[in-house]
Amino acid sequence: MKILGKHLIVELSDCDRVILDDISAMEQHLNEAARISGATIVQSVFHRYNPQGVSGVVVIAESHVSLHTWPEYGYAAVDFFTCGDRVDPYKAHDYLREKLRAQSTQVRELKRGIPSPTDETLNHKPAGISQAATAG
Repeated sequence: MKILGKHLIVELSDCDRVILDDISAMEQHLNEAARISGATIVQSVFHRYNPQGVSGVVVIAESHVSLHTWPEYGYAAVDFFTCGDRVDPYKAHDYLREKLRAQSTQVRELKRGIPSPTDETLNHKPAGISQAATAG
């Protein structure tokens, strides 16, 4: 696989419920997390739900950072998707863990990219397709 980027899928648990429901704090913290990671911020959009919860995305030149909070559970789901090797999403994770006062985190990292020819598993025609049907 030709690696094009890293995608961190982060679960932040037992966070400060007041912070999770504060749209201004969430926007400030997510933008700062992006900056700390070395990303170039393009734009951010945030929304506060009624009665509670915040969702937001920070579009970065290298991809995006997104967040969804459930204050009633003290929980935040965060994605850090970064292309190239200039941005360090783990720095953003560490910053958010501290600012949200998360007592526990789970991080999964996916390598995002283009499969190389040796990665292909379907190098054959599906069953039932004749040579004439694929000739066009």
